[in-house]
Amino acid sequence: MISKPSLLVEAVKAIGDIYGEIEKDSQNKGQAFQDIQGDVYEYLLSEIATAGKNGQFRTPRHIIKLMAELVQPQLGHRICDPACGTGGFLLGAFQYIVTQLALKKGAKNLKADEDGFVRTSVSAGLTEKAKHILNESLWGYDFDSTMVRLGLMNLMMHGIDDPHVDYSDTLSKGFNAPNQYDIVMANPPFTGSIDKGDINESLSLKTTKTELLFVETIYRLLKKGGTAAIIVPQGVLFGSSKAFVAARKILVDRCDLKAVITMPNGVFRPYAGVSTAVLLFTKIYDKEDKVSEPGTEHVWFYDMKSDGYSLDDKRNKLDGFGDLQEINKKFKDRDSEKDTDRTRKYFVVPRQEIVNEKYDLSLSRYKEEIFEEIVYEKPSVILHKLLMSEVGKEYDEKVLADVKGGIVKELLELKGMIG
Repeated sequence: MISKPSLLVEAVKAIGDIYGEIEKDSQNKGQAFQDIQGDVYEYLLSEIATAGKNGQFRTPRHIIKLMAELVQPQLGHRICDPACGTGGFLLGAFQYIVTQLALKKGAKNLKADEDGFVRTSVSAGLTEKAKHILNESLWGYDFDSTMVRLGLMNLMMHGIDDPHVDYSDTLSKGFNAPNQYDIVMANPPFTGSIDKGDINESLSLKTTKTELLFVETIYRLLKKGGTAAIIVPQGVLFGSSKAFVAARKILVDRCDLKAVITMPNGVFRPYAGVSTAVLLFTKIYDKEDKVSEPGTEHVWFYDMKSDGYSLDDKRNKLDGFGDLQEINKKFKDRDSEKDTDRTRKYFVVPRQEIVNEKYDLSLSRYKEEIFEEIVYEKPSVILHKLLMSEVGKEYDEKVLADVKGGIVKELLELKGMIG
């Protein structure tokens, strides 16, 4: 609240001064204030600490950076988020592409950020042609008008002049954009369902659960050879109903399911404590195609234990990067290293084994746990040591005969019970 007129005058003047500096910076072809205003807006979004009525919540930006590193979007790719919220995935793809362009142009002295990812200014190294291509590359949809406004403003604040973020329910009959996109990055709503009468008729899964319908929708949005990285609740990995199994069959048979990365249940705090996973897959067959050879040969699993932040509601930054940089490196090296040791955090599982397990994709189904046998001393030996520590010397029953009470008496009674 602005409590008095003089405070309003000061606020307006301060905002005017800020935009005066932004104008001077833009005239000098700088980008510092553009970056600052984008960062400020991102900070304000991070302060929204409650989930939306349809289960929306903000995806941590370091998780978006990791997913961008895994799918590696390129200039000219059509990139989509069918449940874009505040536009974080579109922005993450944009920043990854701009960083790669800057590196190709010979940018030096680029430092890794607090999460270990190299990102440069969102304006550096962009020609007018590249700006135009990028503006036509990013497409987002959301059925919450407030989220659409937040997403548009977020992208514009970061230098994307004409973002394509539209008000649309991508699960409904009114939406139809199959085989349109090279890259899909998304964290679709986990909760809620859609009325059967509203579901897009091209979707084959017999369910009203939005997390499953989004899996099929994202599969349909991809071009052949297009790649998706999406976040799903871990229930999608092992649900036993027909719709859950059918969704996983699409991923394993009609796509090349490259990776399943399980995340700890604190990643989305304070919004939610649900356990989630990242699915990374490339579309091999269209819905109408006959599957001559299943698209997946083997699946790479990773059990993320830490994302570099505390897993409580405060989400404080920890020392180091958690597992983020190891995931990035080991995923890219997975074919050369042939990770078959299932006692580690990461390993590969052949497709046929997954099929035999009814397409179960839960990491615990395939991970081998090592149980270390611990040998304890006999109770009589432990009691003897305790009595020694209390008496302070070697003892016999005569030494303790005069003990009237206290811990020594109780230990002697216990010793007598066990012999």
